[in-house]
Amino acid sequence: MHWPNLLYGIYERKLARELNPETMPKHVGVLVDGNRRWAKAAGAPTAHGHRVGADKIVEFLGWCRDLGIHTVTLYMLSTENLNRPASELTDLISIIKELLLRLGEPGGPRVQPVGAVELLPEELATTLTRLREDTAERAGLHVNVAVGYGGRREIVDAVRSLLREEGAKGRTPEQIADVLDVEDISQHLYTSGQPDPELLIRTSGEQRLSGFLMWQSAYSEFYFCEALWPDFRRVDFLRALRDYEQRGRRFGG
Repeated sequence: MHWPNLLYGIYERKLARELNPETMPKHVGVLVDGNRRWAKAAGAPTAHGHRVGADKIVEFLGWCRDLGIHTVTLYMLSTENLNRPASELTDLISIIKELLLRLGEPGGPRVQPVGAVELLPEELATTLTRLREDTAERAGLHVNVAVGYGGRREIVDAVRSLLREEGAKGRTPEQIADVLDVEDISQHLYTSGQPDPELLIRTSGEQRLSGFLMWQSAYSEFYFCEALWPDFRRVDFLRALRDYEQRGRRFGG
C-alpha cells in the first residue's frame, strides 16, 4: 500500500468536503507556468514539458467542472512568448493546437480566444476562430484561452474599439472623453460580458502577474503555488480555493 498516496487522498477529500459551494469563485484565472523548468529538471526536451502541461490543463478543467466553476481563463502564450526561439515556438504552437482540438471534442467546454489572434501563425489563428464558432452554443464550463495575449495590448485594443465605435456615431474625441467611464472600457475588453476573475493562480513559485488580465484583476485574490504546472495536483487547487474562501475580500481598500 502506498501510504503517501492514501494520506493525500484522505486529505484531498477532507478539503473538498470543507469547501462551501456558495462561496466558490465563479471565474478563475490561471497562469500555467513551469513547463520548461519541469522538462529541464526531468532531463527531457522542452516540448515534452509543454505536452505534459497540456495534459494537465485537460485534467484541471475536469476539476473545475466537477466543482461547479463557471469560467476559467488560461494564460498559455503571451505576446512576448512569440519572440521565443523558432524551434521552441514551433513545437509550442503545435502543442497548443493539439490541445485546442481536444477541447473541441464533443462534451468539451465552450472555448473563447482572448488575445491578439492576428499576431498568431495563420494555422493557429484559424483553429482558434473555428473553435470559438463551433463551441459557441455549448452550455457549462466557459474557457478563455489566452494565446497571443498581453494585458497592456488588451487595454489599448479596448480603447481603439471604443473610439472607433463612438466615432462611427459621429462623436468627436472631446465628446467621448467627457462621458468616458470604467464600464465603457470593460465592455470592449476581450472578456466583455464575463464576470471578472475572483481568483488568479500562478504556479512555479513566481509571484507576479506578467500582464495577465491587468484590468479585470483589480479586485482579484492572488494565489501563488510553488508547484510547477505539470506537478500541480487537485489537492493544490483545493488549497487555493480554501485560501480564497478564508480571505475577507475588500473592494477599494
